[in-house]
Amino acid sequence: MKKVLVLGGGFAGVDAATYLTKMGYNVTLVSDREYFYIYPTSIWVPTRESEFKDVCVDLKELQRAHGFELIIDAVEAISKAENSVTLAGGKVLNDYDYLIIGIGASKMKPKGVENTLSICGAPEQALAIRDEIDKLIEKGSGKIAMGFGGNPKDSSAVRGGPGFELLFNVHNLLKKKGIRDKFELTFFAPMAEPGKRMGPQALKMMDVFFTKLDINKHFGKKITHFEKDGIVFEDNSKLEADFMMFIPAGDGHDVIKNSDLPQNEAGFVKTDDTSCVLNEDGTMSNIYAIGDVAALEGYDWRAKQGHIAEVMAKNAAHNIEQRDSGGSDFKGYNEHLNILCVMDSGDGAAFVYRDEKRAFMLPMPFIGHWMKKAWGLYCRNSKLGKIPRIPGM
Repeated sequence: MKKVLVLGGGFAGVDAATYLTKMGYNVTLVSDREYFYIYPTSIWVPTRESEFKDVCVDLKELQRAHGFELIIDAVEAISKAENSVTLAGGKVLNDYDYLIIGIGASKMKPKGVENTLSICGAPEQALAIRDEIDKLIEKGSGKIAMGFGGNPKDSSAVRGGPGFELLFNVHNLLKKKGIRDKFELTFFAPMAEPGKRMGPQALKMMDVFFTKLDINKHFGKKITHFEKDGIVFEDNSKLEADFMMFIPAGDGHDVIKNSDLPQNEAGFVKTDDTSCVLNEDGTMSNIYAIGDVAALEGYDWRAKQGHIAEVMAKNAAHNIEQRDSGGSDFKGYNEHLNILCVMDSGDGAAFVYRDEKRAFMLPMPFIGHWMKKAWGLYCRNSKLGKIPRIPGM
């Protein structure tokens, strides 16, 4: 029985380990935390609509459900030449036939970013955001600014959707408490048209939402740094805020940057369309990179999302099985590239979709919120094998 080492306990790693175990491989999953975190539904932790435990799935429970081996430790180093992985605890793993890397990305670190919190950062930050919002609610008024940044070296390494969702949910929370008029809400981003990658219709509708919800916009100015009481821009103007939520752009993982793996300019692992890392002579190596850790190639509007990570994971498992069975029916991720999300607002949602042929945004008042809630339950239970996976989800 061939051995596969999977690094990362997120959407990419968990799915890869699950599929390969079902295919009969001896799989070991390494994760630096003890739970799988459902980032898309973590937007409700700061507004107390969900508890932290509601967006976590114990990896030991997933291990029992699927049968893979589990190691809780951080990855310290990866060596392609030596076919080895070194863990933070000192253990060296080098007896695998295939290595699947799904350790995600690091974050860019603009000056003063420690003065902000991120809904897409370490899971514990969702609790810290909740506490800061609670303080302002208790105070009864305040200025809240939320936004995201980009990586000039890799346009796919951006995640703005959760920022929009969290601000909309905070608006809804304050409205329910009858104190919305006491708060100034602002969305900021260095690009002139944040959300443009979702398509022209979605961009126009987002503008309508901002106006309707009385949310200020601060777009098109480069962020120079963050201070304790606001964001400073390239023209020396300052957006004052009592609390700032900022989603930094993704950057190549430090472990990858310090490895001998092929990388793009931003430090993401270069692969072919099948997610395989190629050798210098163009042949396939025994390494696959999936999810945010991988350099995503394709359309200008491409973006790293959880469902793309899951496609890569399923394809990687399939492609490994094909190689071992002597087949050549390899599958790639490029044909599946799209933007797909249910953008929640707390009292409704909007369905956003874009691929190479179409782009649209469909408002879903009230029902959309509960559809996303239902997806969260589906995500948890399908990963645990309690309900069947729906094709494409």
